[in-house]
Amino acid sequence: MKAAVLGLGWWGRHIVTTLKGSEKIDVTTIAARSREKHQGFADEANVKLVSGYDEILNDPDIEAVILCTPHSQHEEQALAAIAAGKQLFCEKPLALNKASVQKIVDAAKAREMVIGIGHERRFEASMEAIAKDVSSGAIGTHMHAEANFSHNLLASADADSWRGSHEEAPAAGMTGMGIHLTDLYLWMFGPVAKVCAHTAKRVLDLPTGDLVAVELVFKSGATGFVTGISATPYYGRFSVFGDKKWIEARDTAHPQHGGEVQLVSCDLSGEQNTVTLGARDPVRANIEEWADAVAGRGDYRFTSEHLVQNIAILEAIGQSAMVGEWVEV
Repeated sequence: MKAAVLGLGWWGRHIVTTLKGSEKIDVTTIAARSREKHQGFADEANVKLVSGYDEILNDPDIEAVILCTPHSQHEEQALAAIAAGKQLFCEKPLALNKASVQKIVDAAKAREMVIGIGHERRFEASMEAIAKDVSSGAIGTHMHAEANFSHNLLASADADSWRGSHEEAPAAGMTGMGIHLTDLYLWMFGPVAKVCAHTAKRVLDLPTGDLVAVELVFKSGATGFVTGISATPYYGRFSVFGDKKWIEARDTAHPQHGGEVQLVSCDLSGEQNTVTLGARDPVRANIEEWADAVAGRGDYRFTSEHLVQNIAILEAIGQSAMVGEWVEV
């Protein structure tokens, strides 16, 4: 499937690089407003560089669009891609409110399209192992989940960066990090009923702050915590608790940079078991599974309900952080 990437920030470039040599999806075109800034990268990657989205939408050879643009632009760009008959993969968040994401989902359903979403953490070996134990009933009754996804990759971002604005990135690190964790929660524990969020501005000069902490109650009655810090060395931990077993994954490095994961579990015997999982490329695995689903070669592990519900959670967290109270999802 021939694809174009719109948006050439650090993540857009990472996607182009990580898909190099893929037998399932071929990035042939990239687009950015400043051609002079990105021509060198285009030459190095051996892809065509264009300056406008219309050039992508009007190119009959391009079958799919990968959006790596500011969050508030996703709805308009996604709907334009679907209307032009281009398959859609969008970096998270798919939109910034439930109404917007519902429009995108409905438009894709009308054309029987599969939406790809940049929640690559579902494709990490550790998350797949935990999800398997959760879905099989091995942990027993779902009790609680705790997750922390923190790093300082954006510590050098300017104060006026869109990644730190209330309009583009509500609730501090939620759109950059926390939304990955709520996606994993939806996948494993199901819908969330209500949230209570707190943000803080400790170090970085970003309007939204550099820390977010969220308490959640699932519709099942289970509880959860999510933490994201934008000004600390990388830390990744994901834990689930049941009445028969708990499991915890702890990363040694950001998934983007590779590294091992320590997967620790304990059942009713009281004995802890530890296994070490090697690195993999979850970004490529995600996009290639989506490409297979588009081509009818398999299923994609995200449902439309997951896409809508995760943005509903994000919207509720943003509201809660503003008012300092519990908000229903």
